[in-house]
Amino acid sequence: MPAYLVANIRVKDPGKFAEYRDRVAPMIARFGGRYLVRGGAVTPVEGTPGLERVVILEFPDMAALKAFYHGEDYAPLIALRQAASDGDVALIEGIAPT
Repeated sequence: MPAYLVANIRVKDPGKFAEYRDRVAPMIARFGGRYLVRGGAVTPVEGTPGLERVVILEFPDMAALKAFYHGEDYAPLIALRQAASDGDVALIEGIAPT
């Protein structure tokens, strides 16, 4: 069953964030992940979602997603991202493909 990382990011330091973005992409792929959404335009149609730079990553399963997110290789990149931005991140279980 796929699993997703969903993030809403507010970039404070574009230079540091660009470094994070460049370094994290190969790591995501190494854990079987892929980008579904990577900071595209947000068009609210109901309510006030407060979405800015939205990122959605898909992984084959929650085990792969947790191995990526909680892995020691990603820890320094979390620190870099947090130095460059504020945001909200959640790990979400998907549904089985039909």
